[in-house]
Amino acid sequence: MFYVYSIKSRERNYIYVGLTEDIDRRINEHNSGKNKTTRPYKPFELIYEEQFRTRTEARRREKYLKAGSGKEFLKRL
Repeated sequence: MFYVYSIKSRERNYIYVGLTEDIDRRINEHNSGKNKTTRPYKPFELIYEEQFRTRTEARRREKYLKAGSGKEFLKRL
């Protein structure tokens, strides 16, 4: 299974959207500073996740959530 997830910085106004097969491991990587892109914004909390059977489906949803209307949806959560 593939997961599309969104995490929000607890300290700053920043939302990150990603795709993974292991959501717990991935969030731990973000919170421990292993991801260069999100390191300055840690710590994070999971605000959204969806599960997909194929990487193609998950990638399509990830792209939507990274776009304008998808980001607006996440901000309203």
